[in-house]
Amino acid sequence: MAEYGVLLQEIREFRQENNEKLESIKEDIAKVNDRMEEVEGRIEKAEERIQTMEDAVTGLVQLHMRLSDKLTDLESRSRRENIRIYGVPETSERDSPSMNAFVEKLLREGLNLDEADNINIERAHRSLGPPPPDGASPRSILVKFLSFRTKEQILRKSWQQKGFTWNGKQISLDNDYPPLILKNRREYADIRKILKDHQIQFQTLFPARLKVKYADGVKTYNTAIEASEDMSNRGFPVEVIKSPETILGQIKQLTWSRVTRGTRNTTANLASGSSYKEKLRAFRRTTTNSVGD
Repeated sequence: MAEYGVLLQEIREFRQENNEKLESIKEDIAKVNDRMEEVEGRIEKAEERIQTMEDAVTGLVQLHMRLSDKLTDLESRSRRENIRIYGVPETSERDSPSMNAFVEKLLREGLNLDEADNINIERAHRSLGPPPPDGASPRSILVKFLSFRTKEQILRKSWQQKGFTWNGKQISLDNDYPPLILKNRREYADIRKILKDHQIQFQTLFPARLKVKYADGVKTYNTAIEASEDMSNRGFPVEVIKSPETILGQIKQLTWSRVTRGTRNTTANLASGSSYKEKLRAFRRTTTNSVGD
């Protein structure tokens, strides 16, 4: 019995020591829980701020796109009376009293205009920039008319006769497009070349659309990307143009995804002490039964 008493005393001391250690662990876990709660709260507020900023940036980008489209439209309207003349060699106008007089003479001779026709040129000049080196394409001549109707008549006549030849040089006329529209229209260059090689009729529409007359019907493309994909599917040797990644697309790909906080059941149960208490009770019952026996 004395041995059982010593053993029971040691078990009680061991249980007391374990209780003290477990209480210390429980306090540490409670402190960690408090810090975790604080961190989760800060993260949640940061997520809200990030989400709000992303929504604001997305709205600003969309507004910028709408304003850019309106600006391009206004710029196009301001160029309604303008044309560009391509192919005139540099310094061809040096013997004329002015660029206006040179352009008027050029158009009258090239398009066979009557002397009675009043062209009404407001101003004319070479496109801005330094003169090109020898052998390079000459700068275009920008011409502004006083009347939109006059500009349309001259441009239509030039298109009907597919330009004209002047001093052995092929001269062509076209609208004066804003840089963005001109860039979009130039993206059809390879596509138009392939259509010409296959003798397929097409027409470049304003602002930057392509109307193609296929054997099975007429197809209108809004972008060069759309045209290249469809023509590739039709079997034409066209390199498919990939859509460039926009700022709005990048923002949507990097959009922050908020995660709702969950409960930490395992940590909470361990902090409350329910698990280790149950184990100690089971151990106590086992020890009592052994001593009784």
